[in-house]
Amino acid sequence: MDLFDSMRVFMRVVERGSFSAVARELNLGQPAVSKQIRALEEYLGGALFARSTRQLSLTDQGQRFYAESQSILASLEAATLNFASGQEQIAGPLRVAAPVSYGRLCIAPLVCEFLERYPRVQMDLRLNDQNEDLLRENIDVAIRIGVVKSERLVSVSLGNTLRQVYATPAYLSRHGTPGKPADLSHHNCLGFTLLEHYDVWRFSRDGEEHSVSIKGNVTSNSSEAIREMVLAGLGISLSPEWLFAADVRQGAVATILAEYQPVALPVSAVFSHDRRRSARTRAFVDFLRERL
Repeated sequence: MDLFDSMRVFMRVVERGSFSAVARELNLGQPAVSKQIRALEEYLGGALFARSTRQLSLTDQGQRFYAESQSILASLEAATLNFASGQEQIAGPLRVAAPVSYGRLCIAPLVCEFLERYPRVQMDLRLNDQNEDLLRENIDVAIRIGVVKSERLVSVSLGNTLRQVYATPAYLSRHGTPGKPADLSHHNCLGFTLLEHYDVWRFSRDGEEHSVSIKGNVTSNSSEAIREMVLAGLGISLSPEWLFAADVRQGAVATILAEYQPVALPVSAVFSHDRRRSARTRAFVDFLRERL
């Protein structure tokens, strides 16, 4: 038995919550995964998982061993990379998660530059508007838009994303152009449901705060879908500038209420506490802070 390999398999079983999921991930049979866990338990002299329950759960000793394994394997990875040249190497797989539109428009164009700078990194860029579980999905760093509330994650600010109110000229010709935020209550406003309080739009002008409760016949958890519906003339959206930048240049959509500044959204890079030790994670976050 390779102790470190068995520890890695054990950690992935805990994080995925399933022997079969880890078997698929590692391209192994489920019996092989079970065998490694049993061998690890025999080596340790005690049970890691409580097998009397239907759901996969750790014993008290298993919980302690999981926490200690995180620290041990992170130190082992750092030591292995340091040995090559006497300094920490930026190399190996880097799994990055980001919202679909932001990842496509803001992150993907920077990947080439990052990999030219660090050619020994292999990046897996995963785009999903749902916030993925970093441990469960084995993600090194995720880009989040909005307030990060999880105490289990380390959050590094990448700045703010400015927003504007958008609609097509065709929509505005049919329904009129709002002159102030309160006018939005009479329009078909499309809400992006992944944001907290998505149905209340807030603005500021000359130090004065304005807010309006919006209504519309469609909401969506996809910013790409919101954009397509705005372009089709269905309604008005409050969206990040990068989402509609090309459409504004082409005249497909118009910016309205430009004299009112919507509340900006924070953009953060988040990662689990154990990934703070990864040189490639730190390098990528530093690169994003520099370029964004």
